[in-house]
Amino acid sequence: MSEQESSVEWRPSVDFGELMKQVEEAVEAVEPAEDLAVTVRQLAVEVLSRFREQLGVFGGRVYRRDGGVYRLIAAFPESRKPSGALELPVDYEPVELLLDSRTIYMDRDDPRTDRELEKDLGVKEFAAVEVGDRAYILAFDIEPDRDRNDVLVSLSIVRHAFNQKLRQERIASVLREARRIQLSIQPRRMPAFGRFDIAARTQSMEIVGGDFYDLIPLGDKILGVAVADVSGHGLPAALLVRDIHMGLRMGLSRDLKIQRVIERLDDIIHQSTLTSRFVSMFYGELSPSGAFIYVNAGHPPPYYLPGSGRPEPLTEGGSVLGPIPDATYDRGFVELEPGDLVVLYTDGVIEAENAAGKPFGSERLIEVVRRRRREPAKQVVQAVCDALAEYCGEVPRQDDRTVMVLRYPKR
Repeated sequence: MSEQESSVEWRPSVDFGELMKQVEEAVEAVEPAEDLAVTVRQLAVEVLSRFREQLGVFGGRVYRRDGGVYRLIAAFPESRKPSGALELPVDYEPVELLLDSRTIYMDRDDPRTDRELEKDLGVKEFAAVEVGDRAYILAFDIEPDRDRNDVLVSLSIVRHAFNQKLRQERIASVLREARRIQLSIQPRRMPAFGRFDIAARTQSMEIVGGDFYDLIPLGDKILGVAVADVSGHGLPAALLVRDIHMGLRMGLSRDLKIQRVIERLDDIIHQSTLTSRFVSMFYGELSPSGAFIYVNAGHPPPYYLPGSGRPEPLTEGGSVLGPIPDATYDRGFVELEPGDLVVLYTDGVIEAENAAGKPFGSERLIEVVRRRRREPAKQVVQAVCDALAEYCGEVPRQDDRTVMVLRYPKR
């Protein structure tokens, strides 16, 4: 190549900005399949059919990594089918080069290729990209007389769009599984316990959340009642919720006193790797006679609403769980009579804001519950959720919300 030729500036023949926009839109529109390999193939078919001319390709193959080889799992109609099963070892030099540089362009006369293999595939020039964190290779047959740089940049755009889609799908899959786990640890139905009428509901801000409630029968004479809120929301909070659920039930299974159960749970959270997080929790044990022993670990105080008299906040306890090692907790007590009610909640309820930025507040919560206290607990919970929805209007939810009502109806 002459010095004059080497100084010629490369001018792309493709509008890469427009191509990126179109490829990303096409990839986003593809519905993911349960099998990620099927999703990759669907993406490749869509891109190849719509952008063949811009990309400069006429066929291709999809390989999936399986241990030390990449196995051919799909070939497009324009591509010649290999004479037998096709596997590319990870130490095959073009594969090594691809995994290092992420995008390659070669011809079958390159001394680093297996010429018999490429001849069997009918390939003269090919380009390839790795996607899915090296889980897949997309190899494309290149049309004659295409500019090498145009092809490389175009396929880099494809690689970026594919990886974006696959990452989103992985995250969505993890969140769906976390959601399934979180739903599995919530009570499937309210336990029958004496004359008490109990209902609860959680509304997560995201697919999964950091709020948690549980109702734990401890023999025939005691019902454990828990409401907790992990700082933050989303997947990290949901994972800690699972640990709280397991830790609380394990502690209760050892017949420990109520304060000791909470203290052990505080130790577990403090020693976990999630040291930047903390948990507020209210846990109580209810007897059929109405005796209610509780510990409030830094949680917004539930309200005991007697049949007559002023609401009483249930505040006895100690600090939130997690930040303080060897924390100790006091025990509170209230005696419920027929006609009484207790409403438990997380801060996402009372801190929910309307369009003017004013919070829903505990007074408004108490007023809603007081008006509907003679109705079944399920309807009281629904009334609180309806009041929240009306108060907040179109304001986006900023936190998870949980409401529980323990109602001791009169005969």
